[in-house]
Amino acid sequence: MMRIKKRNFIFVLVTAMLIGVFSSGAGFFIWSKATDQMIISSQEYKAYTKVKEDYGKLSALQAMIEQYYYTDVDEDKLYEGIYKGLFAGLDDPYSYYMNASEYENLQISTTGEFSGVGVTLAADSEGYICVVAPIEDTPAAKAGIRPGDRITKVDGVSYSGAQLDEAVQKMRGPAGQTVTLTVLRDGKEKEYTMKRANIVMQTVKSELLDGDIAYIRITSFEKNTAEDFRKALRDFEVAGVKGLIVDLRDNPGGLVDSAVAVADELLPAGTVAYTQNRQGDKEYYKTKGAGTNLPYVLLINGGSASASEILAGAVQDNKGGTLVGTTSYGKGIIQSITPLEDGSGAAVKMTILQYFSPNGNVIHKKGITPDYVVELPEGKIVNEDLDRKDDSQLQKAVEILKKK
Repeated sequence: MMRIKKRNFIFVLVTAMLIGVFSSGAGFFIWSKATDQMIISSQEYKAYTKVKEDYGKLSALQAMIEQYYYTDVDEDKLYEGIYKGLFAGLDDPYSYYMNASEYENLQISTTGEFSGVGVTLAADSEGYICVVAPIEDTPAAKAGIRPGDRITKVDGVSYSGAQLDEAVQKMRGPAGQTVTLTVLRDGKEKEYTMKRANIVMQTVKSELLDGDIAYIRITSFEKNTAEDFRKALRDFEVAGVKGLIVDLRDNPGGLVDSAVAVADELLPAGTVAYTQNRQGDKEYYKTKGAGTNLPYVLLINGGSASASEILAGAVQDNKGGTLVGTTSYGKGIIQSITPLEDGSGAAVKMTILQYFSPNGNVIHKKGITPDYVVELPEGKIVNEDLDRKDDSQLQKAVEILKKK
């Protein structure tokens, strides 16, 4: 079987695409027997010219590298760089090409159990790896990693936002082994050394506060989150509590369907959010149940993102409860993950939809402003060590519910 070099393959690919341009335009070109020439429409000729220019330039650049670069080139790495660069051109940190290893790591992280430090990350607009939120009761949270921290190095190796996947792989590893993160906070770098652990996502925690007020914290939206929330809420309703606090602070999001299912427990039938694609097509997420009769408050902050913002926006627009805290993160887009069918094991993660609150408010890059903006005392963060009396946001929620 003949083996085709990748650079030659580009030429073959271009040729095939050109043929496709003409064959897909059936009725737009004819073969003139008189002149022995192909006659095509201006539309088809423009398409031909664009394909030739775009892919011809790529082939020429590769030829320059092969001829003039000072050492031998790993062809596979060169082409992986091309694939990654194509998506980098979107200037969207949530859309990217993944090789087989990166895709495998992504699948592991979405099962709800993996070994690592327990932190949700995103590439920010300034090119840093930014901490959206540490996961509660994990090495990162216990070490003192905070939302908004920028991770600049992992075990002394520098990483940028464009290298998010490589940094995540470096942070993962067998439980018990140490890893050091260099964090940029308030203009100063500090190192945090911690031991990796098996991360098991227990996303719903509940307790009864003084004054017969129920408290349910949701740390992320995973497969079992809605059912666990439903059970906790039913127990509190049967117990006859006077009000409910739902804590979404530092909740980085997760499964949209899970957030909608939680909204179903809180809100009467109506719209939770809607999505819109580039063609303008809309799809609506709706609640079907009767909601709860309990008065409730949602707590949000700058670490509340994505699915958390869907729930918060739905509650605010439908006037189901009161929002307390600080403006949320502002991630109002949804990605799809598509494995490639070329046998390489690679995949593409790409932003395909933007979502809006029921009233049509844009969430992406804006976030949701709570009804009552309340800051935590200086130096205090949301974690298991935060004393209730120092939690000004929680205290405001209690105050609101006591007036209901």
